[in-house]
Amino acid sequence: MGHGKLKKFAENETFRCLLQPAASEVLVKGSRELVLSDHAIKGNWGRDMFGNDNPIVLELGCGGGEYTIALAERNPSVNYIGVDIKGARLWKGAKYATEHALPNVAFLRTRIEFITAFFAPSEVSEIWLTFSDPQLSGSENSRLSSPMFLERYRSFMVPGGIVHLKTDSRFLYEYTMSVIRANNLDVIACSTNVYGEGIHFCEPSLRDPSQSKLWAPPSYTAEGGHGFTEVNTLTDMVTSVQTFYEKMFLEMGLPITYLAFVIDHEGPFVYPADFDAVFWREAEGPRRSFSHQPVPRV
Repeated sequence: MGHGKLKKFAENETFRCLLQPAASEVLVKGSRELVLSDHAIKGNWGRDMFGNDNPIVLELGCGGGEYTIALAERNPSVNYIGVDIKGARLWKGAKYATEHALPNVAFLRTRIEFITAFFAPSEVSEIWLTFSDPQLSGSENSRLSSPMFLERYRSFMVPGGIVHLKTDSRFLYEYTMSVIRANNLDVIACSTNVYGEGIHFCEPSLRDPSQSKLWAPPSYTAEGGHGFTEVNTLTDMVTSVQTFYEKMFLEMGLPITYLAFVIDHEGPFVYPADFDAVFWREAEGPRRSFSHQPVPRV
């Protein structure tokens, strides 16, 4: 391990906004195997981390926290938490948040598979999945928009909670659309080319046409002046915030896709039967390596 990485790990210990629980804090020995146990922060983020009861938004797989930071700076009345397993990546966001005294930013270092150990029912209003690994050849359950993960998200999201998916992967976009159809979920907005065709607000019943307002979770109100009740505000949040990878993908000429959908659903989530993984995998082409670094098309 390089000296620079060790220095970052040491500095991470000094950041109040960064929670780094040990595996032993959320995994306990059951009768036959390790089982997930609730962390002390669960249900207490507002009180213990932020000191307020403002809505909480997660970015899962946040990397260096670019999106988390940018959204927090745009929406000071909303609390943002970036989640990633890589401490060296989180150092960048945590250091920026600390140096700029951002009171509505926090980071959690953990595996996303453990996410239910950290958030209580109705504690989270939104989730952003920004350029997640599409798992082209991996297990379906490894995709962060799979039914398995949606079950977990629903357990701690407010009624009407929204999941945002922003990705360069058409494979992951189409897979998520198949999950949405299979479970009859409400789509709020979508685009297969954000910067080429704009964002299509594809569920007018969720808006007030006379006011051009976008439907939002109960914790968001137009009077509160935060969140994304304005259509233009959501468009700005999607297009004006660009991560390192997004800029790189755009330079490669790859279209960026976007989905916003509601995960309210009665009963268990089901897996899609209509997703043609072979077709969309071939259409995607050899664009990435396992480490999520883009590789040239052939």
